[in-house]
Amino acid sequence: MRTTIRKATLQDLEPLSLLFDGYRVFYEKESNLAEAKIFLRDRINNKESEIFVAVDATGTMTGFTQLFPIFSSTRMKRFWLLNDLFVHPLYRGQGISKALLFEVQQFSRETDSCGLMLETAKTNAIGNSLYPAVGFILDAEHNYYTWDAK
Repeated sequence: MRTTIRKATLQDLEPLSLLFDGYRVFYEKESNLAEAKIFLRDRINNKESEIFVAVDATGTMTGFTQLFPIFSSTRMKRFWLLNDLFVHPLYRGQGISKALLFEVQQFSRETDSCGLMLETAKTNAIGNSLYPAVGFILDAEHNYYTWDAK
């Protein structure tokens, strides 16, 4: 089935919110469709992220990815953080993730950024085989730290 990848708009908020909520549940967060909708609406309205959606020939939204802009001081360019990638379980195995990734790679070139970065769990076997398959390189030389403001 043919899939189209395009930027999300406010008109996509309902189906996108359902996918986003499913994504959060996948990562063991409590479902909260109302807050998901507000979060996405704010990102789109405030132009704080770039969201790309996959839509099949019937018009069904099957997946999405969300990029947040950060900057590389050493490269003196924008660097996109690929924060979210999700395909509805009924549509997995059809190349939708790859199509979304190829689209954001092209977007990265078009916006003259220095690239894309992402993180995924060491236990994410699918992601850890997907990302190298589309040209991402595992950085085994740097430590990754977080600090939570609880």
